[in-house]
Amino acid sequence: MKNFALAGNPNCGKTTLFNSLTGSTAHVGNWPGVTVDKRDGTCKLGKEDVNIIDLPGIYSLSPYTPEEVISRQYIIDVKPDCVINIVDTTNLERNLYLTTQIMEMDVPVVVALNMMDVMEKNGEQVDIKELERQLGVPVVMISALKEKNLKELINVAIQASENKRVGKTVLEESPIGHLITDLTIAFQGTEISNPLFHAVKLAELDEVEIKQHPQLIHVVGGFKKENVDPKFQGDYEALIADGRYKYITAHYSPCVKRVFNEENNKKDKRSYRIDRILTNRWVGIPIFIFVLFLIFHLTFSENFLFLGGLINTDNFASLADNTYWGGLTGLFWTSGGINSPGVILANGLNALTGAFTELMRTALAGAAPWVSGFICDGVLGGLFAVLGFLPQILVLFLLFSILEDSGYMARIAFILDRLFRKFGLSGRAFLPMIMGFGCSVPAMINTRTIADEKERVATLRVIPFFSCGAKLPILTAISGCIAASFGFANVDIITLGMYLLGMLTAIVTVMIMRQTTMRGHSSPFIMELPDYHLPQFKSTMMLVWDKAKHFVKKAFTIILASTIIIWFIAHFQADGTTWQYLGDETDLSVSILGTIGKIIQPLFDVVGFGIGPYGWVFVVAIIAGFIAKENAIGVLGTLAASVLAVKGIEYGNDAIGTFVQSLSTSGTSIYDAYFAAHGPAMLLSFIAFNMFTIPCFAAVATAKGELPKGKFWSTVLFWILVSFVVSSAIFLIPTYWWTIFIYVGGALLAWLIIFLINKKRDGKGLTPKGV
Repeated sequence: MKNFALAGNPNCGKTTLFNSLTGSTAHVGNWPGVTVDKRDGTCKLGKEDVNIIDLPGIYSLSPYTPEEVISRQYIIDVKPDCVINIVDTTNLERNLYLTTQIMEMDVPVVVALNMMDVMEKNGEQVDIKELERQLGVPVVMISALKEKNLKELINVAIQASENKRVGKTVLEESPIGHLITDLTIAFQGTEISNPLFHAVKLAELDEVEIKQHPQLIHVVGGFKKENVDPKFQGDYEALIADGRYKYITAHYSPCVKRVFNEENNKKDKRSYRIDRILTNRWVGIPIFIFVLFLIFHLTFSENFLFLGGLINTDNFASLADNTYWGGLTGLFWTSGGINSPGVILANGLNALTGAFTELMRTALAGAAPWVSGFICDGVLGGLFAVLGFLPQILVLFLLFSILEDSGYMARIAFILDRLFRKFGLSGRAFLPMIMGFGCSVPAMINTRTIADEKERVATLRVIPFFSCGAKLPILTAISGCIAASFGFANVDIITLGMYLLGMLTAIVTVMIMRQTTMRGHSSPFIMELPDYHLPQFKSTMMLVWDKAKHFVKKAFTIILASTIIIWFIAHFQADGTTWQYLGDETDLSVSILGTIGKIIQPLFDVVGFGIGPYGWVFVVAIIAGFIAKENAIGVLGTLAASVLAVKGIEYGNDAIGTFVQSLSTSGTSIYDAYFAAHGPAMLLSFIAFNMFTIPCFAAVATAKGELPKGKFWSTVLFWILVSFVVSSAIFLIPTYWWTIFIYVGGALLAWLIIFLINKKRDGKGLTPKGV
């Protein structure tokens, strides 16, 4: 089977084309030796089946990033049968820069002009025959999004792969053309493949070529002595780039004809007016925060559109006794108002899982008590505690995907570049940070696009502060407990506040690092703002479906195994050499798990949730979250159900909420009254600790692979320190108001130390090496 490689710039539609060509045959792995995604699949659209390899999105074949090295070495070493170069037709000149580099390799090439539908709407036309003649390779117009001309593309690529091709360059007539010719002849003498490509790269003094072919450096040095270009001062990399763009402008750009019409003129003006607002330096960030609020409001609010204060919800509550409508009570509305779409979907799923649990409990009524407890409270309780938040997670992913696909997220990166640059970061750092809302693993890998090592390390360290989908069950569950137990109906505001706290903490800690251990200049940030467009339904749903599969798979593997193990060690007590089962009426704090939790519990007194007879429950949930963050809620649900069973309290399908309510109801113990008074601060501290502490094992392993040598353990210490500082402040300041002076004093002292150290280093001309 033939191998075809897809190569192109980021955001050119390469991934969409890959998905359209391969469909369900696609699978993801890692490139040998690195953790960059390797995607390949089988395409069955053409006259024969072919294997499609999706190379990482790159702007050039220079070794600035691992992605560029991977793409370059794959084409040179593996020698695919054909390279399909995807070009964004709406940005032809920029995209063809990469094309001119690929054409210098001895590999069959087909240029796929993507987004033909967008180009037609913009009133532009491409002279395909002329462009094909100028390039010297086949050109096919396609629309990856609407799956137009894909069969034709594959058949043209199959035909091209049957003929050998010798590389050609657009630099023959440039001032450096003579040097490239001499180097090409020299490389041909060594019988190396792709001699022209190697010659051009060595003329640029490409670091990979210098290491591989040091014996030919004297050719470049001799040419430079005789031909010093005053404009580029001997910088042949810049000279070659200039030569490429001049050739593109002179020979390829005229193939695009713009047909002016009033409709396109109005569209351009409308897009310009929108950008003037969304990218405004004063209102751009407030608009972004408002957009985030709308997303969380649609996902989490139990007072949708704040209608609770405008309508009489008692009329809804009266329907609870109605034969036909009683089942809808709590699904569509609460005493606070009408539920948001995300809450409605979550309530519906929880109702189904709760009914199933009760059905199983009834079916196991005659079984041994430990069997019923294990299946209903251990397996189903922990599993359903996590799955109950799946609808809201998918709604959140859907809304974030719409923002990204519409082109709005690119504008946010542009806006935040101004803000980030003041703290020693570029807008480029925001892109992996925002990816952290989905998952920290690909977000950490994406930091490779940041050239400056210190900026990359600082960015990677704060990515977990942008709460991923795995932390969402923690935010949702505990925010719901605060709302239900302490009379605050707006879960969306709590959730948004915690997300903003994560972003603010990331900015503050990055600022501190970039002023101390990670000082340096921020890397330049250049990006092209994509056109506004409506997201494609199919691609958006595929993304949401992929997230759902990933979440459910994790729930039925890692999380299920963890909750089962937790249930067992929480219900058995070591008695000498034997294990004794603890029944439903036994205090679980004497179990193996309870004993371990109580030993660790005092460390968490300063953050609040470690205080009291049930502090060990929250502490154990924190530890379990190190494996996978969803585990924290799964384990908390399992332990909460067990504690409630000991107390003889019915909890329906919300063990965690009932457990917290039982703590917030003042009873006979001092702790009950203490929790009733300070519960919100303790619970918010629990959320914050989970947000800022060590992330899941997968993210930790990725961080270890991405961080430079000697930076891993200091990063782990950084996560632990930040989690204790932030969560303790959340708990202590509202509980003991005078502690604010301690935190303010500590902040001022830290600032003074940083100022004096930097002044001393600047005076000596030193730059800190970093921890």
